[in-house]
Amino acid sequence: MQSFERAGLHFDVHDCGTGERGTVVCLHGFPQDATSYDAVVPRLVDAGLRVLVPDQRGYSRGARPRDGGRAGYAMPQLVADVLALLDAAQVQRAHVVGHDWGGAVAWALAGRHAERVQSLTVLSTPHPGALAAAMRSSSQLLRSSYIGFFQLPGVPERVLLARQGWLVRELLSRSGLPADRVGHYLERVREPGALSAMLGWYRGIAASRSHPAGRTHVPTSLVFGSRDPFFAPAAARRTRDFVLADYRLEQLDAGHWLAETHAPEVAAAVLRRVATGPG
Repeated sequence: MQSFERAGLHFDVHDCGTGERGTVVCLHGFPQDATSYDAVVPRLVDAGLRVLVPDQRGYSRGARPRDGGRAGYAMPQLVADVLALLDAAQVQRAHVVGHDWGGAVAWALAGRHAERVQSLTVLSTPHPGALAAAMRSSSQLLRSSYIGFFQLPGVPERVLLARQGWLVRELLSRSGLPADRVGHYLERVREPGALSAMLGWYRGIAASRSHPAGRTHVPTSLVFGSRDPFFAPAAARRTRDFVLADYRLEQLDAGHWLAETHAPEVAAAVLRRVATGPG
């Protein structure tokens, strides 16, 4: 596969591997794209897995809804995109990997459509319920404060894109993302209309509140960097309360961008979960 379609939107997707041991779907975060998993995918393919990595809604150039507004990026839409990918790939059940916002989609997918998910490996992102609880008793509220700024109409785009995206470059670099990845994502962010589409995920939060992820019965691993600037360790610890199946918290001496900076460890965690997930 190179692409799939849903509701008039056209999504780009990377598809490789034989699938002898099953299929893995990898979901990226903000402001990434499918290439965030470039160093992880070959290790999964070598293990006999088929790997599907889409550029998600707002990131695929053909999947930026013109009239979607906040509702166009609500979580049910994001989850439905992944289900459409599975259907187009003729995959009934997949092992799902998600990082950052892709992790939020993975939690929602596993919580509401467990019949389509064999196992779950989430990178960095605690369960949304654990995040909400940690807001009240840890540093999580401060770590998430930028989200309020992203809600403003038009202002974040002007600030972040000023001086050829200088602030985006600085923020990504200071958060520990490798320089080559910073350059690539900055180039994508600067595409006409791209940043507004990417910020649509944050602006869709209010429209998603009536669709909580819920607890999951899917075997799950959370791979968490102890130096992640965006997610508090308290939220990672609380995630255990939201998984009603085999669960593993794997902590790395790392920051936020795990697929780019710790690809061997991420691939190993995915393969451990694949091996213990239901057949």
